[in-house]
Amino acid sequence: MNIRKAKISDSKYIAPILLLAMEEIIYKFIAKKDYAAAKDFLQYFIERENNQYSYENCFVAEEKNEIIGAVNIYNGADLIALRTPIVEYVRQNHNPEFDPELETRSGEFYIDSLGVNPNYQGKGIGSKILLFLIEEYVHQNKQTLGLLVEEDNPLAKNLYLKLGFKVAGDKTLVGKKLEHLQIGPQL
Repeated sequence: MNIRKAKISDSKYIAPILLLAMEEIIYKFIAKKDYAAAKDFLQYFIERENNQYSYENCFVAEEKNEIIGAVNIYNGADLIALRTPIVEYVRQNHNPEFDPELETRSGEFYIDSLGVNPNYQGKGIGSKILLFLIEEYVHQNKQTLGLLVEEDNPLAKNLYLKLGFKVAGDKTLVGKKLEHLQIGPQL
């Protein structure tokens, strides 16, 4: 398996994989429970630069020239600038009252979403992607990584804790209560 920075040509493969991790949140963004519309929404932004879901902020895991996993990560200090095009688009096209909470901030690189193709789940792909990020950001660049995990997802939380993440508090995103976990050189 190879993990590399995503390219714009990867966008149509990244969208359904990341949507696995954020389907309910995107439904709230677009104000309807419509898988095709959610995938199209996500792909629209992945294909574009300078937004939080851009391919510029993604890594992909590939095996035999097939993208089998993807992760979206960016500097928390950049959230407002990266989110602005998405908020404006959602307000104009789906929900004029859209005003999501800030899920990250300065001081961490935020793992926004991570997904693995269902045909490859349960094979350690997600763990390998996380270990890659920990090596790249924490060990090599002395940065802190942060992520949010749903309280009703103990398997994911246990994986993160096993890899060295620590509970850093609680957050709310589009009305959903989540736990904030971090791993860093000083944690």
